[in-house]
Amino acid sequence: MIIGLLMAVVSAICYGIGSVLQASAAQTEEDTGGVDARLLARLAKRGPFLAGLALDLIAFVAQFISLRYLAVFVVQAVQAGNLAVTAVVAIPLLGARLARREWAAIGGVCGGLVLLAMAAGSERQEPVKAVIEWSFLAAAGGVLALGLVIGRFRKPWAAVSLGFVAGLGFGIVALCARALTDLSPSSLVTNPAAYGLLAGGFISFLFYATALQRHKVTTVTAAVVIGETVLPALVGVLVLGDGTRPGFVPVAVIGFVISVAGAVLLARFGEPEKEKAAAPREVDTVA
Repeated sequence: MIIGLLMAVVSAICYGIGSVLQASAAQTEEDTGGVDARLLARLAKRGPFLAGLALDLIAFVAQFISLRYLAVFVVQAVQAGNLAVTAVVAIPLLGARLARREWAAIGGVCGGLVLLAMAAGSERQEPVKAVIEWSFLAAAGGVLALGLVIGRFRKPWAAVSLGFVAGLGFGIVALCARALTDLSPSSLVTNPAAYGLLAGGFISFLFYATALQRHKVTTVTAAVVIGETVLPALVGVLVLGDGTRPGFVPVAVIGFVISVAGAVLLARFGEPEKEKAAAPREVDTVA
């Protein structure tokens, strides 16, 4: 369990720093309308985006390892805590100054994660039924369809909704990773969850980058946090059999709520400085 917690923290740190780099790069790209897969190709030419991508890869490996030991709701709540990491790192690197409510939110995130750590039990990686693996792949397809429809609208509400859909996709990635109990090449090639993981990761990354182009990263990131924590946590408990130490369910629930709420309050620390100076112009047309 200790290894799982350490890997989850490493993952949150890498995700937190990587999100700042990716947001800075995405804001410099022109919005071509709709969801354009070529956006990722254009961003791949930018150093900050590549650095953020490298950190994301490290973060995913650490997250994958942590899911071998911990329940989905614990790991995803720690991922939401990456915003607290970003806020603290912003002090020496960006000269940021935190108000009392920000420090309170950081304290809430840390306190919530402590409660989760206390409540977390060691998870046994039991084989998952094929119907569940196929349902995760189908869910990735549903996220793709929903995101493509929402992406046609170029209004603020659509950008926030696209961020939420991206969060759902990231949650599917975590669920698929949790479902992969046999990591042998022959098993991975035939496992629908493996394809759900790959599809969900690409789709969510594209939707997140698109949403960052169109709206403040504060609200987009908050929507992602909610999407990637709440529903996947419920699926982990109801479908995958995730649980807590005996008698610690209330502690886990309180810790989860506090951690996610604090992370949402800290979402603004992923925001590039130039975005704070001037909000993006709203476009009221439909692509």
